[in-house]
Amino acid sequence: MVLGGRGLVESPRWHGDRLYFSDWSAGEVLATDLAGRSEVVARVPSLPLCTAWLPDGRMVIVSSAEGRLLVRAGDGGLRRYADLGRPGWNDVVADGRGNVYVNRAGFDPMAGEEVRPGGVSLVTPDGGLRQVADDVLFPNGMAVTADNSTLIVADSFRNCLLGFDIGADGTLENRRIWADLGDGAPDGICLDAENAVWYADVPNRRCVRVAEGGEVRQTIDLDRGGFACALGGPAGTTLFIVAAVWQSMTEAQPVRPGSGQVLAVDVAVPGAGWP
Repeated sequence: MVLGGRGLVESPRWHGDRLYFSDWSAGEVLATDLAGRSEVVARVPSLPLCTAWLPDGRMVIVSSAEGRLLVRAGDGGLRRYADLGRPGWNDVVADGRGNVYVNRAGFDPMAGEEVRPGGVSLVTPDGGLRQVADDVLFPNGMAVTADNSTLIVADSFRNCLLGFDIGADGTLENRRIWADLGDGAPDGICLDAENAVWYADVPNRRCVRVAEGGEVRQTIDLDRGGFACALGGPAGTTLFIVAAVWQSMTEAQPVRPGSGQVLAVDVAVPGAGWP
Protein backbone atom coordinates (compact mmCIF):
# COMPACT_ATOMS: atom_id res chain seq x y z
CA MET A 1 0.00 0.00 0.00
CA VAL A 2 1.29 3.45 -0.94
CA LEU A 3 -1.05 5.31 1.42
CA GLY A 4 -4.37 4.92 3.21
CA GLY A 5 -6.83 6.74 5.40
CA ARG A 6 -8.53 8.58 2.54
CA GLY A 7 -12.15 8.78 1.38
CA LEU A 8 -13.61 8.06 -2.07
CA VAL A 9 -10.37 7.90 -4.04
CA GLU A 10 -10.48 8.12 -7.84
CA SER A 11 -8.79 9.25 -11.05
CA PRO A 12 -5.18 8.04 -10.55
CA ARG A 13 -2.79 9.55 -13.11
CA TRP A 14 0.98 9.05 -13.27
CA HIS A 15 2.77 12.22 -14.35
CA GLY A 16 6.45 13.04 -14.09
CA ASP A 17 7.67 11.09 -11.08
CA ARG A 18 4.50 11.12 -8.97
CA LEU A 19 1.01 9.69 -8.87
CA TYR A 20 -1.84 12.19 -8.87
CA PHE A 21 -5.27 11.14 -7.63
CA SER A 22 -8.50 12.63 -6.34
CA ASP A 23 -10.21 12.25 -2.98
CA TRP A 24 -13.81 13.04 -3.81
CA SER A 25 -14.83 13.01 -0.15
CA ALA A 26 -12.37 15.78 0.66
CA GLY A 27 -12.66 17.71 -2.61
CA GLU A 28 -8.90 17.40 -3.10
CA VAL A 29 -6.49 16.47 -5.86
CA LEU A 30 -3.29 15.07 -4.38
CA ALA A 31 0.15 14.01 -5.58
CA THR A 32 2.15 11.27 -3.91
CA ASP A 33 5.53 9.67 -4.40
CA LEU A 34 6.12 5.95 -4.07
CA ALA A 35 6.96 6.34 -0.38
CA GLY A 36 3.51 7.77 0.34
CA ARG A 37 4.65 11.36 0.85
CA SER A 38 1.69 13.33 -0.44
CA GLU A 39 0.52 16.91 -0.86
CA VAL A 40 -2.70 18.57 -1.94
CA VAL A 41 -2.23 20.28 -5.33
CA ALA A 42 -5.80 21.50 -5.88
CA ARG A 43 -9.04 21.87 -3.95
CA VAL A 44 -12.29 21.65 -5.90
CA PRO A 45 -15.52 21.02 -3.96
CA SER A 46 -16.95 18.63 -6.52
CA LEU A 47 -18.17 15.06 -6.61
CA PRO A 48 -17.22 13.59 -9.06
CA LEU A 49 -13.72 15.08 -9.27
CA CYS A 50 -11.66 13.66 -12.15
CA THR A 51 -8.50 14.89 -13.87
CA ALA A 52 -6.45 14.53 -17.05
CA TRP A 53 -3.13 15.80 -18.37
CA LEU A 54 -2.92 17.81 -21.57
CA PRO A 55 0.00 17.16 -23.96
CA ASP A 56 1.58 20.47 -22.90
CA GLY A 57 1.80 19.28 -19.27
CA ARG A 58 -1.15 21.16 -17.81
CA MET A 59 -3.73 19.38 -15.67
CA VAL A 60 -7.43 19.77 -16.40
CA ILE A 61 -9.96 19.12 -13.65
CA VAL A 62 -13.68 18.47 -14.01
CA SER A 63 -15.60 20.71 -11.63
CA SER A 64 -18.79 18.69 -11.93
CA ALA A 65 -20.90 20.82 -9.62
CA GLU A 66 -20.10 24.00 -11.59
CA GLY A 67 -20.37 22.40 -15.03
CA ARG A 68 -16.86 23.57 -15.87
CA LEU A 69 -13.54 22.18 -16.97
CA LEU A 70 -10.73 23.88 -15.07
CA VAL A 71 -7.02 24.03 -15.85
CA ARG A 72 -4.27 24.15 -13.26
CA ALA A 73 -1.79 26.88 -14.15
CA GLY A 74 1.94 26.87 -13.50
CA ASP A 75 1.45 28.88 -10.32
CA GLY A 76 -0.97 26.25 -8.99
CA GLY A 77 -4.04 28.42 -9.52
CA LEU A 78 -7.18 27.14 -11.21
CA ARG A 79 -8.69 28.86 -14.24
CA ARG A 80 -11.64 28.13 -16.48
CA TYR A 81 -10.74 25.98 -19.50
CA ALA A 82 -14.24 25.34 -20.88
CA ASP A 83 -17.88 25.71 -19.90
CA LEU A 84 -19.66 22.34 -19.95
CA GLY A 85 -23.08 23.92 -19.63
CA ARG A 86 -24.62 21.93 -16.78
CA PRO A 87 -23.52 19.92 -13.73
CA GLY A 88 -23.15 16.15 -13.41
CA TRP A 89 -19.95 15.38 -15.36
CA ASN A 90 -17.87 12.34 -14.49
CA ASP A 91 -14.65 11.08 -16.09
CA VAL A 92 -12.23 12.84 -18.42
CA VAL A 93 -9.32 11.92 -20.70
CA ALA A 94 -7.14 13.99 -23.03
CA ASP A 95 -5.55 12.61 -26.18
CA GLY A 96 -2.17 13.45 -27.67
CA ARG A 97 -3.65 16.17 -29.88
CA GLY A 98 -5.16 18.15 -27.03
CA ASN A 99 -8.72 16.93 -27.47
CA VAL A 100 -10.48 16.38 -24.13
CA TYR A 101 -13.30 13.88 -23.76
CA VAL A 102 -15.67 14.23 -20.81
CA ASN A 103 -18.68 12.07 -20.01
CA ARG A 104 -21.78 12.34 -17.89
CA ALA A 105 -24.60 10.08 -16.80
CA GLY A 106 -28.14 10.95 -17.82
CA PHE A 107 -29.31 10.86 -14.20
CA ASP A 108 -28.07 11.71 -10.73
CA PRO A 109 -27.16 8.43 -9.01
CA MET A 110 -26.54 10.18 -5.70
CA ALA A 111 -30.15 11.41 -5.66
CA GLY A 112 -31.58 7.99 -6.50
CA GLU A 113 -32.98 9.14 -9.86
CA GLU A 114 -34.24 6.67 -12.46
CA VAL A 115 -31.48 5.40 -14.75
CA ARG A 116 -31.25 7.19 -18.09
CA PRO A 117 -28.43 6.85 -20.64
CA GLY A 118 -25.67 9.41 -20.76
CA GLY A 119 -22.98 10.25 -23.29
CA VAL A 120 -19.54 11.58 -24.16
CA SER A 121 -18.68 15.14 -25.19
CA LEU A 122 -15.60 16.60 -26.82
CA VAL A 123 -13.82 19.77 -25.71
CA THR A 124 -11.54 20.90 -28.54
CA PRO A 125 -8.29 22.80 -27.91
CA ASP A 126 -10.07 26.08 -28.75
CA GLY A 127 -12.64 25.46 -26.00
CA GLY A 128 -15.47 24.31 -28.25
CA LEU A 129 -17.88 21.72 -26.83
CA ARG A 130 -20.04 19.17 -28.65
CA GLN A 131 -21.52 15.77 -27.87
CA VAL A 132 -19.87 12.95 -29.80
CA ALA A 133 -21.52 9.81 -28.36
CA ASP A 134 -24.84 9.00 -26.73
CA ASP A 135 -26.66 5.97 -25.28
CA VAL A 136 -23.92 5.01 -22.84
CA LEU A 137 -25.98 3.70 -19.94
CA PHE A 138 -23.48 4.67 -17.23
CA PRO A 139 -20.32 6.20 -18.75
CA ASN A 140 -17.29 5.80 -16.53
CA GLY A 141 -13.55 5.42 -17.13
CA MET A 142 -12.03 6.34 -20.51
CA ALA A 143 -8.71 5.78 -22.27
CA VAL A 144 -7.17 6.68 -25.63
CA THR A 145 -4.74 4.42 -27.48
CA ALA A 146 -1.17 5.63 -27.95
CA ASP A 147 -1.71 6.36 -31.65
CA ASN A 148 -4.73 8.56 -30.84
CA SER A 149 -6.94 6.37 -33.04
CA THR A 150 -9.34 4.80 -30.52
CA LEU A 151 -11.32 5.95 -27.49
CA ILE A 152 -12.39 3.23 -25.07
CA VAL A 153 -15.26 3.98 -22.68
CA ALA A 154 -16.37 1.88 -19.72
CA ASP A 155 -20.14 1.39 -19.54
CA SER A 156 -20.55 0.19 -15.96
CA PHE A 157 -24.24 -0.69 -16.18
CA ARG A 158 -23.98 -2.59 -19.48
CA ASN A 159 -20.90 -4.51 -18.25
CA CYS A 160 -18.77 -3.71 -21.26
CA LEU A 161 -16.05 -1.56 -22.76
CA LEU A 162 -17.09 0.44 -25.81
CA GLY A 163 -14.66 1.30 -28.60
CA PHE A 164 -14.85 4.31 -30.94
CA ASP A 165 -12.61 5.34 -33.81
CA ILE A 166 -11.41 8.93 -33.37
CA GLY A 167 -11.74 11.08 -36.50
CA ALA A 168 -9.34 13.82 -37.54
CA ASP A 169 -11.58 16.43 -35.93
CA GLY A 170 -12.07 14.41 -32.73
CA THR A 171 -15.46 13.02 -33.77
CA LEU A 172 -16.21 9.46 -32.64
CA GLU A 173 -17.12 6.87 -35.26
CA ASN A 174 -17.57 3.09 -35.65
CA ARG A 175 -19.06 2.44 -32.24
CA ARG A 176 -18.59 -1.18 -31.13
CA ILE A 177 -18.36 -3.41 -28.07
CA TRP A 178 -14.61 -3.53 -27.50
CA ALA A 179 -14.99 -6.14 -24.77
CA ASP A 180 -17.97 -7.89 -23.18
CA LEU A 181 -17.06 -8.24 -19.49
CA GLY A 182 -19.74 -10.69 -18.34
CA ASP A 183 -20.48 -9.72 -14.74
CA GLY A 184 -17.69 -7.13 -14.70
CA ALA A 185 -18.69 -3.58 -13.73
CA PRO A 186 -15.89 -1.40 -15.14
CA ASP A 187 -15.09 1.87 -13.42
CA GLY A 188 -11.73 3.58 -14.07
CA ILE A 189 -9.53 2.09 -16.82
CA CYS A 190 -6.07 2.30 -18.36
CA LEU A 191 -4.25 0.80 -21.36
CA ASP A 192 -0.98 -1.08 -21.66
CA ALA A 193 1.57 -1.56 -24.45
CA GLU A 194 -0.09 -4.80 -25.62
CA ASN A 195 -3.37 -2.93 -26.19
CA ALA A 196 -4.99 -4.62 -23.21
CA VAL A 197 -7.19 -2.72 -20.77
CA TRP A 198 -7.03 -2.84 -17.00
CA TYR A 199 -10.37 -2.02 -15.40
CA ALA A 200 -11.22 -1.50 -11.74
CA ASP A 201 -14.43 -3.07 -10.44
CA VAL A 202 -16.23 -1.84 -7.33
CA PRO A 203 -18.90 -4.52 -6.67
CA ASN A 204 -16.61 -7.44 -7.56
CA ARG A 205 -13.66 -5.98 -5.59
CA ARG A 206 -11.00 -6.59 -8.20
CA CYS A 207 -8.90 -5.16 -10.99
CA VAL A 208 -8.94 -7.10 -14.27
CA ARG A 209 -6.80 -7.07 -17.43
CA VAL A 210 -8.71 -7.89 -20.61
CA ALA A 211 -7.82 -8.08 -24.29
CA GLU A 212 -10.01 -6.72 -27.07
CA GLY A 213 -12.90 -9.15 -27.36
CA GLY A 214 -13.05 -9.77 -23.62
CA GLU A 215 -10.42 -12.45 -22.92
CA VAL A 216 -9.31 -12.13 -19.31
CA ARG A 217 -5.51 -12.02 -19.03
CA GLN A 218 -5.06 -11.33 -15.31
CA THR A 219 -7.14 -10.63 -12.20
CA ILE A 220 -6.03 -8.91 -9.01
CA ASP A 221 -8.43 -9.53 -6.11
CA LEU A 222 -9.00 -6.75 -3.59
CA ASP A 223 -10.54 -6.62 -0.12
CA ARG A 224 -12.61 -3.54 -1.04
CA GLY A 225 -14.05 -1.92 -4.14
CA GLY A 226 -11.64 -0.97 -6.92
CA PHE A 227 -12.55 2.45 -8.29
CA ALA A 228 -9.83 3.14 -10.86
CA CYS A 229 -6.34 2.14 -11.94
CA ALA A 230 -3.36 3.60 -13.78
CA LEU A 231 0.00 2.33 -14.99
CA GLY A 232 3.11 4.27 -14.14
CA GLY A 233 6.19 4.23 -11.94
CA PRO A 234 9.80 4.51 -13.10
CA ALA A 235 9.46 1.64 -15.62
CA GLY A 236 5.77 2.11 -16.37
CA THR A 237 5.01 -1.33 -14.94
CA THR A 238 3.48 -0.34 -11.61
CA LEU A 239 -0.29 -0.69 -11.57
CA PHE A 240 -1.73 1.83 -9.15
CA ILE A 241 -5.20 0.95 -7.86
CA VAL A 242 -7.40 3.27 -5.83
CA ALA A 243 -9.83 1.34 -3.63
CA ALA A 244 -12.26 1.91 -0.76
CA VAL A 245 -15.05 0.16 1.13
CA TRP A 246 -18.21 0.85 -0.86
CA GLN A 247 -21.45 1.65 0.98
CA SER A 248 -24.07 3.07 -1.42
CA MET A 249 -24.56 5.81 -3.99
CA THR A 250 -27.38 7.24 -1.91
CA GLU A 251 -25.51 7.23 1.42
CA ALA A 252 -24.25 10.56 2.74
CA GLN A 253 -20.80 8.89 2.64
CA PRO A 254 -20.68 6.60 -0.44
CA VAL A 255 -17.60 4.88 0.97
CA ARG A 256 -16.60 4.13 4.54
CA PRO A 257 -14.67 7.15 5.82
CA GLY A 258 -10.94 6.47 6.06
CA SER A 259 -11.11 3.30 3.97
CA GLY A 260 -9.65 4.83 0.81
CA GLN A 261 -6.27 3.42 -0.23
CA VAL A 262 -3.72 3.79 -3.00
CA LEU A 263 -2.23 0.39 -3.83
CA ALA A 264 0.72 -0.51 -6.06
CA VAL A 265 1.21 -3.84 -7.86
CA ASP A 266 4.09 -4.78 -10.17
CA VAL A 267 2.92 -6.07 -13.57
CA ALA A 268 4.72 -7.31 -16.68
CA VAL A 269 3.51 -4.93 -19.42
CA PRO A 270 4.07 -1.16 -19.18
CA GLY A 271 1.41 1.43 -19.71
CA ALA A 272 0.65 3.12 -23.01
CA GLY A 273 -1.72 5.73 -24.34
CA TRP A 274 -3.77 8.19 -22.34
CA PRO A 275 -4.16 8.53 -19.34
